[in-house]
Amino acid sequence: QVQLVESGGGLVQPGGSLRLSCAASGSIVSNYAMGWYRQAPGKQRALVAAITSGGSTNYADSVKGRFTISRDNAKNTVYLQMNSLKPEDTAVYYCNAGSYYSGTYYPRNAYWGQGTQVTVSS
Repeated sequence: QVQLVESGGGLVQPGGSLRLSCAASGSIVSNYAMGWYRQAPGKQRALVAAITSGGSTNYADSVKGRFTISRDNAKNTVYLQMNSLKPEDTAVYYCNAGSYYSGTYYPRNAYWGQGTQVTVSS
């Protein structure tokens, strides 16, 4: 059974940084495209960043230039480095293992982590 465990969330002031980690069981990270999503209260879960098995990346316009997704296949871990954080980045962040075709990330519904809370506030 696939397990994805997020960590690294917390409370940070505007302008600060956090690095989220997603540790996966087995060889999920090396065999799948991986995505980071976020869900703010009252809003739908939305894709923030994705990385293909080959290392290509894609970002939501709202985080371009501030967030960086990366993967370490040897550690079966995906990261989301978040810089210049804004209050509107406040959300629960989830990682997902899925597929990536023609510039679009397709999440696998069975491959979600439990989420980690990120709160950006002064």
